[in-house]
Amino acid sequence: MPVASNSGEQCNDDRDKKALEFIEDVTMNADEVQKQVLSEILSRNANVEYLQRNGLNGSTDREVFKKLIPVVTYEDLQQDIARIAHGDTSPILCSQPISEFLTSSGTSGGERKLMPTIEEEMNRKSLLYSLLLPVMNQYVPGLDKGKGMYFLFIKSEATTPGGLVARPVLTSYYKSRHFKERVCDPYNNYTSPNETILCTDSYQSMYSQLLCGLIQNMEVVRVGAVFASGFIRAIKFLEKHWTSLCNDIRSGTLDPRISDPLVRESILKILKPNPELADFVEAECSRETWRGIIPRLWPKTRYIDVVVTGTGSQYIPTLDFYGNGLPLVCTMYASSECYFGLNLNPISKPSEVAYTLIPTMAYFEFLPVHPNNGVTCSDLSLIDEKKHQELVDLVDVKLGQEYEIVVTTYAGLYRYRVGDILGVAGFKNKAPQFTFLRRKNVALSIDSEKTDETELCNAVKNATSHLLPFEATLINYTSFADTSTIPGHYVLYWEIELNGSTRIPPSVFEDCCLTMEESLNSVYRQGRVSESIGPLEIKIVEGGTFDKLMDFAISQGASINQYKTPRCVKYAPIIELLGSRVVSKYFSPKCPKWVPGHKQWSASN
Repeated sequence: MPVASNSGEQCNDDRDKKALEFIEDVTMNADEVQKQVLSEILSRNANVEYLQRNGLNGSTDREVFKKLIPVVTYEDLQQDIARIAHGDTSPILCSQPISEFLTSSGTSGGERKLMPTIEEEMNRKSLLYSLLLPVMNQYVPGLDKGKGMYFLFIKSEATTPGGLVARPVLTSYYKSRHFKERVCDPYNNYTSPNETILCTDSYQSMYSQLLCGLIQNMEVVRVGAVFASGFIRAIKFLEKHWTSLCNDIRSGTLDPRISDPLVRESILKILKPNPELADFVEAECSRETWRGIIPRLWPKTRYIDVVVTGTGSQYIPTLDFYGNGLPLVCTMYASSECYFGLNLNPISKPSEVAYTLIPTMAYFEFLPVHPNNGVTCSDLSLIDEKKHQELVDLVDVKLGQEYEIVVTTYAGLYRYRVGDILGVAGFKNKAPQFTFLRRKNVALSIDSEKTDETELCNAVKNATSHLLPFEATLINYTSFADTSTIPGHYVLYWEIELNGSTRIPPSVFEDCCLTMEESLNSVYRQGRVSESIGPLEIKIVEGGTFDKLMDFAISQGASINQYKTPRCVKYAPIIELLGSRVVSKYFSPKCPKWVPGHKQWSASN
């Protein structure tokens, strides 16, 4: 750490020191902290209906809790949540009043879920946010000397029949006093005024945030969004609208399409005529290539802060193109149900990102995942009387093992299966560090095979190697298990960008199909050989199709902040949208290799 030269720097150093000491303390005493967290949750909620119904009767003992309280999914809690949503204010799940519902993104499990929360949860979330920059400052010093250009958005809220607000978790945070009234601090100083973030019109919000980022381009030291898809969407927006943005910068006047009075007022405070900056932006955006556009327009940028773990990894080539190799940083792991932890080595390669769970956030347990079939020990077909003993405490997970995370929260979720599959990559003191592997049950299946999200992603990566000689890039993809044919088959929708002049022959796409099939599991390949699964099909779609898909999801209530391209789709309107934009289709020309006699694993093993 550099020696502070003034009181402001000393304050930042002191704050960083306290934050790092907190991380050191809770990870060193992880199990003790977890016992305390569970005891506090259970003592507070001793009289709630759910715990009484399951026979806990006020006990705070961890072993009693494990013996009596079942491991549950959302479906198990739907009736209780519906009662709260319809206005029942009795202590059903939590002794404290439910302040609002946090809605899931609706793109992982196929439906939007309502997650109960309480007012004090915002303090825990704010605590986790406060740890991010002290950790980052160990690796990238000087971040307090500039601003962050982050593309942050909210969506319109819904109201339940009982009058509770239902909204995405990030909308809840951005609209809270914790965010809006945050203390002026170099580490949470953004180029976007609050009014531009809180604007519900997605066009006005995006345009305004880009304009503010360009106006302050020499102050920007870090850029980002929540997910990589949202950040790339912002760059695509810039590609389409840079002329208008330059006009605003040159004249010092704001495009009349930005009609929100609060947004206009906030921007006009910083928008002054700047022909020199307008000429600079115009020159960069007019160049033949947009490679490196981020460091070209924002030359002091140190890194790009986005989630590129899990299936977000497919965006890495595009981010590298726009960022010209700027580090891709994944800082935090969170969900609608619970905020979990942070990446203590934020400059690690995306493939090596591991999140340290902060033991104060909730009580964590873990279901071991069977490595051969991806089925957790307590999947419904495998449940027996010993299921509770199969859960593992935070400090007892094993290096290299895969687990499904289970949470007990202050807001009234008890032994709730989040659906994320994590791998243990290491430890920070006594607290494990996890890599995010995939979402459970997001899979393709035609016969007895199960193809999960990670396997599909790897197969796509292998197949796209055939496109390299033609200077073609896969922009985005999704998949569909088409059972309308006999036998059913996998369909992959690909949007590609052609950078070269050479036409790609059909045989190349056929090779892509076969390579994907060769990359899939042996159960799939056996099904192909036995003709219980038909040849894999790739459908090439028009440019901009996945932007249309995102627009559709947002129109149906998804949040820009939380939107992730679904890797497997089932919803008929989405399939119709994709089908309407298909320009060509190709099938695998032959069966993939399969060796008879190899033992196959299934849920019945």
